[in-house]
Amino acid sequence: MSLLRSVAGILLLVGAAVAAPSHNWGPKQWKALVTFGNSYTDDARLQYFVEHNGEAPPVGWEQPISNHTYSGGYNWGYFASRSREVKQYNYAVSGAVCSNNITPRTYEPINAPFPSVLEYEIPAYIADSKHITPTGTKFMDIRQNETVYAIWIGTNDVGNNAFLTDSQVAGTTIPYYIECVYQALDKVYANGGRYFVIMNLAPLQLSPQYATPGHDGLAATPGYPDKGANITEISYRMWETVVTVNDVFRYKTPFEALIAHRYKGAQLAVMDLYGLISDIYYNPIEYLDEPANVTGYVRHCSMDGGNCTLQDNPASYLWYDELHPSERVDEVIGKEFVRVVEGISRWASYW
Repeated sequence: MSLLRSVAGILLLVGAAVAAPSHNWGPKQWKALVTFGNSYTDDARLQYFVEHNGEAPPVGWEQPISNHTYSGGYNWGYFASRSREVKQYNYAVSGAVCSNNITPRTYEPINAPFPSVLEYEIPAYIADSKHITPTGTKFMDIRQNETVYAIWIGTNDVGNNAFLTDSQVAGTTIPYYIECVYQALDKVYANGGRYFVIMNLAPLQLSPQYATPGHDGLAATPGYPDKGANITEISYRMWETVVTVNDVFRYKTPFEALIAHRYKGAQLAVMDLYGLISDIYYNPIEYLDEPANVTGYVRHCSMDGGNCTLQDNPASYLWYDELHPSERVDEVIGKEFVRVVEGISRWASYW
């Protein structure tokens, strides 16, 4: 009976911790944003690898701000940091997965796997955090009580050439990818990080690349040319995977924070990108210019990725291409991220 009471108490505690907005969350002064992830967040880091024969940027590399990202313009990190005059240090790499020991994906222009979060992005951040410039100043102007760390990873991990097509490393499963996200936070925490935002998976089953035929899903895309005939099955498998992963984030985060005490003295939030982007999909006139379009996309290319054309009025689209949210949606995400840091977002849970 006592065991049942203990289990019930833990479940009540975790359930209560799946929290409403918290005005006590976040730094009193927010001065720096450090971001990890893939093409949903990358500015120009993958481009550096391509232009330098696969070599990584040197320690202390100043990444340029780009308005030519996979959103078709600026991405969410730009909008979040600029709205509060926060310095962003962006380690995201287009094409990245959480770990190449789980779902490696080769990128031909660099003749190697895409640099991953755990094996590349986190070590690059740690090296920069300790770097002293030739003038004797620290490269990264970050303080423990003024810096927020955000990780948005998983689109490639659960996609084709990874878990969706059973292409993961033998013996690994979806929980390996989920735990990898927390392992990344472990390393940032050990380096002094104390405010963490986990951004959950977008509703990928609504994207043109993975949608059903009834939602204008595509039979093939430049990023997924070999889908096969049953695109409905693919869409439903993606849907099931995404909602399962997001439910684990929703309950594992308070467990690690409140029960396991994995991040003592830290604050964590899960930003619900699945919910926010779904809201844009089902209530587009609240977010997009008219005539709102949530199943089409702006950038159309041939199957080899060339001969691209752009649709008019990009601010009316949810999707920029078959897989990536548009600049308008990234602007919405960026503004909402600020509310997450302020502890007042309805699209976040806080611990």
